[in-house]
Amino acid sequence: MPNFITSITEAIGNTPLQRLDMLKKHLGFEGNIFAKLEHMNPSFSKKDRIAIGMINLAECKGLLKPGQIVLEMTSGNTGTGVAMVCSAKGYRFICVLSKGNSLERARMIEAFGGEIVFVDQAPNSVPGKVSKEDIKLVEIEAARLAKETGALFLNQFKNFDNALAQEPAAKEMWEQSGGQLHAFADFIGTGGTFTGYARTLKAFNPHIRCYAVEPHGSAYYKGELIEGSSHKIQGGGYAKSLELIDRRLIDDCITVTDAEAEEMTRLLAKKEGIFAGFSSGANLAAAVKQLKNCDAGKNFGIVINDCGLKYMSTNLFDVMEENYE
Repeated sequence: MPNFITSITEAIGNTPLQRLDMLKKHLGFEGNIFAKLEHMNPSFSKKDRIAIGMINLAECKGLLKPGQIVLEMTSGNTGTGVAMVCSAKGYRFICVLSKGNSLERARMIEAFGGEIVFVDQAPNSVPGKVSKEDIKLVEIEAARLAKETGALFLNQFKNFDNALAQEPAAKEMWEQSGGQLHAFADFIGTGGTFTGYARTLKAFNPHIRCYAVEPHGSAYYKGELIEGSSHKIQGGGYAKSLELIDRRLIDDCITVTDAEAEEMTRLLAKKEGIFAGFSSGANLAAAVKQLKNCDAGKNFGIVINDCGLKYMSTNLFDVMEENYE
């Protein structure tokens, strides 16, 4: 019997769950970490799920008509996912992107046929570090373009279909772990992944602890904000209230520094063969912190958000250059 797909969108989802045994041995924590390998989706990130989810639901609701333009503001991963889905479905896609994001994401969007509108960073922003002020500028430009072009603005930060699209992934994680998870940690971007997973996991087990992960100095939900703070962990840590977050789902907040996220991202590659980006390292760092303290012996679920190939223009893997000198 033939066994093939007719659209790349059919390859989204059903990603593996990997227990990080080598890292457990290396770092010496008690318990287990189960990593959902969402970087194995076709455009290399968890955002492929929300891209197909938001577009399919918009079609079902009659919000997206044949021939209409799709528009989105993004830090990159949603843009690549939406560009891929629009390519497969035949929609024109316009992506509004801050100049503070990595170049690889922009190149991927263009490779899928997407059109990019770059927005300058705010005056005090640091290149390579997207601040909440940068995001505000991107949002303003996206709203202007949507009005000007008549495009459907997906608006992942305010679209509750974002969180809904992550619920199947959370169900997969629960089932793949054999229903043995005690805790979950997630770096907050739009809030869609955290809400989708936390809501689903707590439906399976009301006692599971769900931790919101934030960058040091930009921890809005933990209440630790430093004026003028910036960080390298792209895709989140915007230091603002998020419409998709239900505070009742947050059992506690964990902060992670740039150095901690970088170290854990590099260890994922060296010890587990998982080539990921900053926010995946942040998730791992948060889980390790808890397993070395109050959650020792527990089973933690985390998400591997995207692929390290999207960060080769950053200094994330520069530490390895000494091997080639």
